Amino acid sequence: MLNDEELLRYSRQILLQQVDVAGQLRLKNSKVLIVGLGGLGSPVALYLAAAGVGELYLADFDTLEVSNLQRQIVHDTAVLGLLKVASAQARLQGLNPHVAVQTISEKLTAENLPNIVQSVDVVVDCSDNFTIRSQLNAACFASKKILVSGAAIRTDGQVSVYDPNNAQSPCYHCVFGEGEEEGLTCSEAGVLGPLVGLIGSLQALEVLKIIAGFGEPLIGRLLLVDALSSRFRELKLRRDPQCKVCGVRHG
Repeated sequence: MLNDEELLRYSRQILLQQVDVAGQLRLKNSKVLIVGLGGLGSPVALYLAAAGVGELYLADFDTLEVSNLQRQIVHDTAVLGLLKVASAQARLQGLNPHVAVQTISEKLTAENLPNIVQSVDVVVDCSDNFTIRSQLNAACFASKKILVSGAAIRTDGQVSVYDPNNAQSPCYHCVFGEGEEEGLTCSEAGVLGPLVGLIGSLQALEVLKIIAGFGEPLIGRLLLVDALSSRFRELKLRRDPQCKVCGVRHG
């Protein structure tokens, strides 16, 4: 049930017929893992906490540096040097005390990811390297958990949703294959702060749609954002029947 304070706090959201009280209760009873509390993870965490997702698991082993503050808006100058998960936890609990915030400060690996992923409802990939993205994808498809993936660098971003429970949905490996760990990061290539804010906000929106059960999630679609021209483009994605991660899930 929602108490009087929660009904008031989420009133503008509950007014939407697509959400209503039933959708808000689904949000309250959900658990979401956010991997990476940087430029993408910051708006994801803030908006999911504000929206009333009941339990957030924050995973990041980095500490906050001054160069992060241009885009990582969940943090502030006063906590430089602190673990990002600790900084974000304090901010989110101040924003919404009704949300339980758990932190994971150890490095995620193929060994510890399955247990972590198994304990949540949705996983949001806000990481910045191909290895962890691939490991997250494998863990999500093994546990049948929906993965909301976002990425941004320089002036380009992308968002998609991978659903192991949908027979038509590809997985991250179907789309990007083995890939290459080229090591290109924001510190080398640069990135616009509002761009990661936009991509992270879209990821948060996808999570709310998935949990509350409204709208059309980006399953089988890759949304591309060009910040220079303020244009959006959509690519249709298909499953790879020979994919080593998800190719055999339906026989």
